[in-house]
Amino acid sequence: MREISERFRLPPSEYVVIPSTYEPHQEGEFILRVFSEKRSLSEEVENMIEADRPSPIIFVSDRANSNKELTTDEDAGKDGDKTHRDEKKRHSAKAREENEEEKQFRNIFQQIAGDDMEINAEELRNVLNNVVKKHKDLKTEGFELESCRSMIALMDTDGSGKINFDEFRHLWDKIKSWQKVFKRYDTDHSGTINSYEMRNAVKDAGFRLNNQLYDIITMRYADKNMNIDFDSFICCFVRLDAMFRAFHAFDKDGDGIIKLNVLEWLQLTMYA
Repeated sequence: MREISERFRLPPSEYVVIPSTYEPHQEGEFILRVFSEKRSLSEEVENMIEADRPSPIIFVSDRANSNKELTTDEDAGKDGDKTHRDEKKRHSAKAREENEEEKQFRNIFQQIAGDDMEINAEELRNVLNNVVKKHKDLKTEGFELESCRSMIALMDTDGSGKINFDEFRHLWDKIKSWQKVFKRYDTDHSGTINSYEMRNAVKDAGFRLNNQLYDIITMRYADKNMNIDFDSFICCFVRLDAMFRAFHAFDKDGDGIIKLNVLEWLQLTMYA
């Protein structure tokens, strides 16, 4: 146990207090007393929690929110669900101009998906790992099955446990964007970034979190050396994206507060 005390007399201004430890990732305690002649204000840095608004898309994690809007007419609900599934299939079949990368994706997707042109988590893992292997500048062993399950939950619009090609392409656009962020901080090409770099990566991806949430991310996704590999990195961003989307779906009035019953809470968390 070691204690260091100092007393400073400072001119009026704005100051930032940055605690530190001898080794990274260690916990420490400190006490700060401020005596001022007039009333002063202080606050913790990075106390805002928000995310850049994504382009509109319906996620299965928003399904719990639809419970609030269900009518007592079960037949109408079934008809609406059927209509939604039909629209999903028509949307998947819609022709559009494709670049070379999209053509390669479609060929791989068709080979794995089969006639129904939809894939589950295991098939998604095969598609993604086949594509990632071609990126020689990215050191990774590929995606784990649990990560792919989270991706399916993020993009699955009808609760079928599968995604179609358009949903996969939208997912891949997100992964490519997050991959660029990862490579920006993986300067030594080790296939990992440390917990401090993860903070900056989260900001670059459009998420603003507080210190408590950064600590939770490190505990959940970092290894014993406090490093985060590519698979864990993408899995974290998929979860962040899904949770922010779900919250915005419930937060109808935009006041930053939502109310859930136990069914809505379980639907939201168990499939995310």
